[in-house]
Amino acid sequence: MSHSILVIDDEQDIRILIRYNLEKEGYMVAEAENGMEGIELAKKNIPDLILLDVMMPGLDGIATCEKLRDIPALQNTMVCFLTARGEDYSQIAGFDAGADDYITKPIKPKLLVSRIAAVLRRQNKLATKKQDQLEAKQSIVVDRERYLISKDGQEMILPRKEFELLALLMSKPGKVFHRDAIMSSVWGTDVVVGDRTIDVHIRKLREKIGDKHIVTVKGVGYKFQT
Repeated sequence: MSHSILVIDDEQDIRILIRYNLEKEGYMVAEAENGMEGIELAKKNIPDLILLDVMMPGLDGIATCEKLRDIPALQNTMVCFLTARGEDYSQIAGFDAGADDYITKPIKPKLLVSRIAAVLRRQNKLATKKQDQLEAKQSIVVDRERYLISKDGQEMILPRKEFELLALLMSKPGKVFHRDAIMSSVWGTDVVVGDRTIDVHIRKLREKIGDKHIVTVKGVGYKFQT
C-alpha cells in the first residue's frame, strides 16, 4: 500500500520539488502552503507522514506541530521538519513539539527519499510493537485493514462510526478522551453532532464488547480500559 505524505511549506518551489521526487517513488502527496491549511488537510486525510517547514509566516512549524500532536487521530503520523536552521535550540524546540526527524534545506532529492523511507520504516516498527503489546494485554483487538474487531477470538463487524470510536478509545488505553476530541476525530468538524449521538454509540459498543471496557468520566468524556 502506498504511503501518504502531506507537505506543509510556504515556498511553492519547495513543494513542487518534493512532490515530483516523492511521486516518482510511488508516494501519494498532498500540499498545504501554511500551518492552518495543513492542520485541516491532516485532520481530513490522516497522512502517514507530514513534512513540515519550520520557518513559515503566521503559524510557524513548531506551533503547527504542537497543534497536530493534540489531534488524537494523528497520533501515529510521523512529523519530519524541513529546516535551513542548524541551531541546537531550534532542534530541541522541534523535538519538544513532537517532531520525529529533521531534513535540512537545501533539499537533496536522493537524501530526502532515503530519510523518508527510514522514518516510515520506524513508524511501521512502532505500530507493530504497539499492536503486539495491545493484543497481549487485552481480549479485544482492532483490525484496521479489514475494518473489524475480534473479542476473545470471535471476529465482529461494527458499523463504521462505532468502529472508529472504539479504535480511537483503544488507541490509548486509560486516556480520557474529551467529547470534543471524539466529535472531531470520529465525526469531523463539518458535521454537527450532539452529546446524545456519542452516548448512543457508546451504549451500542458496550452491548457488543461488554460494560467493563468503556468507562464514563462524568462531565469530561470516555476512556478504554483493559
